Amino acid sequence: MTQMKSALVLASGNAGKMQEFQALLPTYSLVSQTLFNVPEIEETGTTFVENAILKARHTAKISNLPAIADDSGLVVAALHDAPAVYSARYAGKGATDSENIAKLLRELDGISTIHRHAYFFCVLVLMRHAEDPCPLIAQGRWEGVILEEPRGKHGFGYDPIFGVPSHSCSAAELTLEIKNTLSHRAQALAQLQREISQQAHH
Repeated sequence: MTQMKSALVLASGNAGKMQEFQALLPTYSLVSQTLFNVPEIEETGTTFVENAILKARHTAKISNLPAIADDSGLVVAALHDAPAVYSARYAGKGATDSENIAKLLRELDGISTIHRHAYFFCVLVLMRHAEDPCPLIAQGRWEGVILEEPRGKHGFGYDPIFGVPSHSCSAAELTLEIKNTLSHRAQALAQLQREISQQAHH
């Protein structure tokens, strides 16, 4: 018997995220929250976990389907772990990727390479329904350094200035296939898939 793909709503309207999730979750029929006219919810949490839960619950409630949300961001040691949960709005609400990147580079101006360590962090939350008391939570962390200037055309967000030491390039110079074997989101999704399959066998 062929197994039907389970429908899952991605609590994001970000096309770049949608592309990465589709490649990483082939067993699910993934749809964007925009199909259900889910309005963006204000991310009032102070941690990635809080924000991911807020988004997943909000989307599950409006779509009446299981929802997956990710909250991820860049953590820079030299900036006291900023921008973290404020990564998408670091240069202000509605800021573009290039505005956020420009602000980050200004903040790090004059800081030498050895002190430019950073990592991307991702928390994923899968809620089977809006009142799910036991959502599945997974996380991933991708270590790197902040480059002096943007490089590469792939990816989104801070990818052009996130240096990947193992490949001597920026995250935006990696193909999606390679990025999906390294990234914080790929690691979190792999962990989530393990949890899903464990539950399926109980």
